[in-house]
Amino acid sequence: MPFPLPPRAPSGLPRRRTLLASAAGAALLAGCSSGPRDSGGSGKEEESAGGSPSVTERARARAARESHALVGRYDAVLAAHPALTERLAPLRAEVVRHVEAFGGTPTASPTPSSAAPSSAMPSSSAPSPSSSAPVSAKDAVAALAAAERTLADSRAAALLDVPGELARLLASVAAAGAAHAYLLTEGAR
Repeated sequence: MPFPLPPRAPSGLPRRRTLLASAAGAALLAGCSSGPRDSGGSGKEEESAGGSPSVTERARARAARESHALVGRYDAVLAAHPALTERLAPLRAEVVRHVEAFGGTPTASPTPSSAAPSSAMPSSSAPSPSSSAPVSAKDAVAALAAAERTLADSRAAALLDVPGELARLLASVAAAGAAHAYLLTEGAR
């Protein structure tokens, strides 16, 4: 007759489930912490002793300029193809919110008579001549989709160079840009 094993007696050692749950919780907390480079502030007070803008401020300003230029592209397409207003207005409004999120000054909604960028932003951020709308509406939407995709890719690449809060914002806006590119290309099919 075999000897029955005693019921599992506590040995004082943690169980495997407890160890796994603790490791997962620690990883979650480490992933959510701001890290050594992020002081927990908005990044505006991060300046070097020489008074030059920090990496965060430069990246934020660059992202605002790029989003502002994208708004200019939307304005050019809307001015050239008013029939696309219903389709493009919500996407343009989101890009305006991106400008605001990065600390830029948004532009007013375009009017059919003027699609010029606002004078509130420096002239260096004005849309390039290549941002004028193509002749056909289909080509104009394809150009917008390409611009959204390119900008989303560049923002995703910039994530490694910026600290916590701005990296999360860039990731969110890059995801939104990728979604815009998808909506612009899928809507054309």
